[in-house]
Amino acid sequence: MFDFLERKRLIKKGLASSKTRRRRTESELFQTLEYGVGAKVAIFLGFILGLWFLIYSDSAPQPTERVLIGLLIFVTAIAQLWINHPNTWPRNSRVLLMFAIFLVHLAAVKMVLAAANHPVLQAGTVDFGRLSDRQHLWRLALPFVLAPLTLSVLLGKNHGIYAAIFVSLWGSIIYGEIDAKFLVMSLITGFVAVFVTIEVRRRSRLVRAGFFVGIATWILAVIFGWIGPIVWESASGTHWGMVGWQTLVAVGSPIVVAFIVGGGLVPVCEWLFGITTDISWLELADLNHPLLKRMTIEAPGTYHHSLVVANLAEAAAEAIGANATMARVCSYFHDIGKLVKPEYFTENSRHDRNPHDDLAPTMSALVIIAHVKEGVDLALKHGLNQEIINVIQQHHGTSLVYYFFKRALQQQEDARAGGKIMNIRDEDIPEVSEESFRYSGPRPQSRECGIISLADCIESASRSLERVTPQKIDQLISDLIEKRLFDGQLKDCDITLREIEVIAESFKYTLQSMLHSRVAYPSEKNETPPPPSKSAITRMSAA
Repeated sequence: MFDFLERKRLIKKGLASSKTRRRRTESELFQTLEYGVGAKVAIFLGFILGLWFLIYSDSAPQPTERVLIGLLIFVTAIAQLWINHPNTWPRNSRVLLMFAIFLVHLAAVKMVLAAANHPVLQAGTVDFGRLSDRQHLWRLALPFVLAPLTLSVLLGKNHGIYAAIFVSLWGSIIYGEIDAKFLVMSLITGFVAVFVTIEVRRRSRLVRAGFFVGIATWILAVIFGWIGPIVWESASGTHWGMVGWQTLVAVGSPIVVAFIVGGGLVPVCEWLFGITTDISWLELADLNHPLLKRMTIEAPGTYHHSLVVANLAEAAAEAIGANATMARVCSYFHDIGKLVKPEYFTENSRHDRNPHDDLAPTMSALVIIAHVKEGVDLALKHGLNQEIINVIQQHHGTSLVYYFFKRALQQQEDARAGGKIMNIRDEDIPEVSEESFRYSGPRPQSRECGIISLADCIESASRSLERVTPQKIDQLISDLIEKRLFDGQLKDCDITLREIEVIAESFKYTLQSMLHSRVAYPSEKNETPPPPSKSAITRMSAA
């Protein structure tokens, strides 16, 4: 409250601005919910209660024994999550997403199994004669791939495989007595769903994944006798109408699940849990975004710089197995803060005037450093996702604005030299603090951000090369990467030294391709025509 009153007093005196910059606020409550032990325990208890309800809500035998088995599988799932997914385990939002999807999957399985045994629904089913045939028809509609498909798209293939294993185990318990055919079909179709969705960049690929899962389901159903029975010796002995319906359900059910996942479940989970899939990254890669269109007009040099950084970062990310699409999109927006004062940045400045000539080095450094905070402000204003905001804030880390720092040191030396002549004491000359010329950070926290950080400084420095040769490009990249490593700017982003070597090679290849020299073509004006050949002279003489 007192800070607010003090700010109002300074505004009245003209000593403070009435405008406030947008900031990301993370309250203590959010931190507790995201990383607290109590929230994680509540998530686990909720899942256990949901599993208990699904098992006890039918008349299948030995429910207590099945609940006990389900709890043992749950303990195994928790141990596997803690060991194999150390980045997911601390984040309660990710844990909640996974176990909520598990419950939705198991509830869907329970509903289909209930429909298979419901007398009213059985009466409405096409009459195929035997009760077992009608039940097989319903069981072919089980959503085996709901959880694996969803988590593979949202969190990656490792989470999809994790989901396929444990929903198969829990599903076999809900099925009744543990059935080997159900377990094997659930596992194999889940693995197929993960395999065909390793890289999904279009929603149509999900439908294709559903089709392949449907084919796998049909093949397994024929092997297990869930389709048919087919009398191979005599065509007339097979009920082909029943086989047709069973084939339609076996192939069509995974396609319907894929439509539900791509059209509803994935977008809702992205919005609720702040996740950006490759599908959404491609949608964000549209260069017609208002900020990028503004950049083409107000800061064309920065726009071109961002495109080149995107090319460098995408190739390097793909080389080390990072998210190349994310690296490209984040590179487009990493310097949007320069839109506030574009003329103060070299790539946008005119040759006839340098605005920094009228500023002290400390003020110039403040203007340069401020583009990070201005970028975060613009990103929040335009609703860009959290990953882009992180890259905007982290791509310079805590690095030094070296040019203006050296300029300030030079001015300090000049002032001391002049002070000796004018008898000015050294202590009266202000000291130059290196901290005043450093970005506020934090350092890059992800591999993609680390790559963009390197690509940004290397692309900018490459413009200063007078004569581009492979040797100069090689030396430039090596020097800049070594400088960043020595300054500790990459120690928080999980990039290994081996990956840094691969990134450097990728940068060299991409830069050499973009900065290659051209053959000097002769001018078309005032050119002396070549002398005629002997054959031409002979023809002219004959004429």
